[in-house]
Amino acid sequence: MTTMIAEVYDALVAAGTPDDKARKAAEALAGYEAHEHRLVRIESDIAEVKRDVTELKRDVAELKRDSFLLKWMMGFVLLFQVTIFAKLFLH
Repeated sequence: MTTMIAEVYDALVAAGTPDDKARKAAEALAGYEAHEHRLVRIESDIAEVKRDVTELKRDVAELKRDSFLLKWMMGFVLLFQVTIFAKLFLH
C-alpha cells in the first residue's frame, strides 16, 4: 500500500473499523484520488484546447482581413487593366 493508503488504513483501524473494511475503504479512497488527478489533468488539457481555439479564431480573423484586402487590390488592378485595354482599342 502507498503511504496515503496506509495512513487512511491506520486511521480507520485506530477508530475501530474492522481490518478488511478499513483496507477496502483506504483502497477506495486511493482510487478516488487517482480519478481526481485524472480530472485535474483533463481540465488542464481542456484549458489548453481553449487557448488553441482562441488563437485559431484570431488567425482566421487575420486571414479574413488579408483576403478582403487582396480582393480589393485585385479588383483595382482588374479595373485598371480594363481601363487601359479600353483606351488602347477605343481611341
